Amino acid sequence: MEGTRKKEIENNLFKINKNMNQIERARKILFTPKDEWSVIESENDSHTKVLMTYLIWLSLIPVVASFIGYGLIGYHFLGVRVGGGIFWGVRYAIQHFISVIGGAYLTAAVFNFMAPKYGGVKDFNRAFQLAAYCYTPVCVGGIFYIHYSLSMLAGVAGIYGLFLLYFGVKPMMKVTDEKATTYFVVSLLAMIVISLVLGLILAQLIGTGSYWR
Repeated sequence: MEGTRKKEIENNLFKINKNMNQIERARKILFTPKDEWSVIESENDSHTKVLMTYLIWLSLIPVVASFIGYGLIGYHFLGVRVGGGIFWGVRYAIQHFISVIGGAYLTAAVFNFMAPKYGGVKDFNRAFQLAAYCYTPVCVGGIFYIHYSLSMLAGVAGIYGLFLLYFGVKPMMKVTDEKATTYFVVSLLAMIVISLVLGLILAQLIGTGSYWR
């Protein structure tokens, strides 16, 4: 009985430590990106591991915030209250979850496809690490979805991901110095286009209207 209790405590401490590592990784990639990309470069994590141990958990920020903001609080448009129902909140939560996870995978696929054309190495795991960690400000900024009046700030926060991309393309995809800037610009445009197009498609399929709403 005592052994079982001890094992439960150890498991709980392990989970707490793992969560703290995720928070620390997010903090470092946001505030010291150049140094943190060097650390990430030395890691050989698969895209599945990065997804399951980092991105999915971080994506819960915009998911939960949008559920509360659009499902429980709602907003007013032209004097008419919109949202404020569980079903409405669930639809927005699903949209933001797919936008983050699907967006990261699509972006990684583009990063990986383009890398050899700019003297880089084709490695999907590396490409996904680059994409996933660049989505960190998108997820953290997703807290602003908790109220419609703040939702535009989530998009502004997401722009910081392009700054992270600038520091990450060389260490992660090994593109050559002379082609790094061009690769960054093309990757930047790809990230923006994927985010916009995926958001618009999901808004129509799920029925949440405009992506920017």
